[in-house]
Amino acid sequence: MNGMRTPLQLILPAVATVLLAMSFACTEESKEGAMQVHPYKTALITRWGQEVTPENAWTEYPRPQMARENWQNLNGLWDYAITQDDVAAAPEAWAGKILVPFALESRLGGVQRLLQPEEAVWYRRSFEIADVVEKRTLLNFEAVDYRCEIWVNGTSVGKHQGGNTPFSIDITNAVQQGSNELIVRAEDETGGWQLRGKQVLENKGIWYTRVSGIWQTVWLEQVAPSYIEDLTLDTDASSGTVKVAAKVNGPVEGAALRVTMKDGETIVADMKGEASGLTLQVESPKLWTPDTPHLYALDIELLDGAGTVLDRVSSYTGIRTVGKMRDAEGHLRFTLNGETIFHWGPLDQGWWPDGLLTPPSDTAMRYDIEYLKASGFNMIRKHIKREPRRYYYHCDQLGMMVWQDQPSGGENPRWVFMSPKPKDAEWPDDAHQQYLLELGCMMDTLKNHPSIVVWVPFNEAWGQHRSVEVGNWVAQRDPSRLVNIASGGNFFPVGDVADAHAYPDPKFPFEPGRFDAFIKVVGEFGGHGFPVDGHLWNSDQKNWGYGKKLPESLDEYKARFRGTLEQLNQLRQEGIAAGVYTQTTDVEIEINGLLTYDREVAKIPPEELAGMCRELLPELSGGTK
Repeated sequence: MNGMRTPLQLILPAVATVLLAMSFACTEESKEGAMQVHPYKTALITRWGQEVTPENAWTEYPRPQMARENWQNLNGLWDYAITQDDVAAAPEAWAGKILVPFALESRLGGVQRLLQPEEAVWYRRSFEIADVVEKRTLLNFEAVDYRCEIWVNGTSVGKHQGGNTPFSIDITNAVQQGSNELIVRAEDETGGWQLRGKQVLENKGIWYTRVSGIWQTVWLEQVAPSYIEDLTLDTDASSGTVKVAAKVNGPVEGAALRVTMKDGETIVADMKGEASGLTLQVESPKLWTPDTPHLYALDIELLDGAGTVLDRVSSYTGIRTVGKMRDAEGHLRFTLNGETIFHWGPLDQGWWPDGLLTPPSDTAMRYDIEYLKASGFNMIRKHIKREPRRYYYHCDQLGMMVWQDQPSGGENPRWVFMSPKPKDAEWPDDAHQQYLLELGCMMDTLKNHPSIVVWVPFNEAWGQHRSVEVGNWVAQRDPSRLVNIASGGNFFPVGDVADAHAYPDPKFPFEPGRFDAFIKVVGEFGGHGFPVDGHLWNSDQKNWGYGKKLPESLDEYKARFRGTLEQLNQLRQEGIAAGVYTQTTDVEIEINGLLTYDREVAKIPPEELAGMCRELLPELSGGTK
């Protein structure tokens, strides 16, 4: 791991801990007795955050599994303003500049202003279009939190609700050749039935700074009148097949696909068939696993009945099959390609001191995965956050399985853990339908990534409602993956997994016969805290980790970590099929990360952590011992 610091190498440029070398806007000052206007302004910043400029902010192509060559990135400096939420017309005066895609509250956005529940944030910028003849122009937002409306050249072109999923708007009828004006208005109450994950109005403990407005990449692409709107890729490891289907937007008579599949530069399959679905056969397929994350490139063309190419996209896939089977003792285990595999991973929340929910860069985001891979983990539980699509692209490339949580929100039931008498919260129909809409959108967005192996609709009892209905709905929507209905939450007999949380030591409430139909896992444990001076988000607050008190030395911290791994491996012998350690990084005043919040210090260096895993959790693949 190049560039990884150990606790003995606490080197960080002093100026970076004091200020970010850019400031894009003057912000409002708090007045005595008034609402809190600004979030806590930490001195902590990542090495990648120090390098962010308006010119290099998230310039990578945002949709790697359906890529087109011609696209336009709209990240960079935008005008912004804040109004009351009853103001429907764009402001005449703008407050300053904000760096998109970073949120209003973030340091990297340059504003650091808390959006209040009764306010709206507005954005404005211009963009150029060279040609509009015989083309459709699509405006893409990777994420806007939470409710937004978009105007192009004064025309409302669309609205969207849901802060964690991408959406696309056809702006063909509003766009013009030459210069165009784009305005976005967003509201974000950070409350009620809104799905928001760890965001709260008053951050404390395990609840963090709110994130409002645009927080992932904004971009344009132009397509033909008929084009590929979506792809579905299904693979089967036992047969070596890849099924490719396209959703086509626009009229096409005799629509067909031509798909070329490559292993490096070698063509391994080439086929033409109906756009609704064709199946490629690969001889002696190289299967995707954490140890051998092999990916095949796909070149996909949309043809009309005469064979004319209407659209062309590039994609990729990894051939793998997710499943479960019983071991010799009768315990259900996870399988990958028919072989048992113990899932060992961290709870990963994906927060940053400078970008909040937005990583400072693609390189920074990949760094977290590389650290975990080098540390001996084969899985990540992505905790109540949907990352940029490129995150899962990196997991696909690096060989990291993912349990994907749905962001939480709404009303909670009483938390009864694994009690035989579980409780569900009462949700109104409209809130439930919005929950399913956002969950389905997340699943559709990520469905083709081989790295994703488990869906997690609920965390603990947060917003847990209609659990059996939701579990069956997810399983029917995606039978190719497993369902963990409520990690650590109120257990209902639905899906594939029974998941218990215990801190700091891993535990599971074994009851004869009760969980025999489910894969048994410890979905959270550990959380050992250790403060590293100079790398705390706020040293004036009570920084904390799980357990009665913080360890007094780094050696004690490592001993606690070893002890919990030994206990996990003992549980493994008793039937536990996965363990999730809390967590990848410190987050705000939580100091239970393996890395500090700024990623400058590895409390346990990756090579040492990997050695512990080999010693205390041997043979993750192909066995249960």
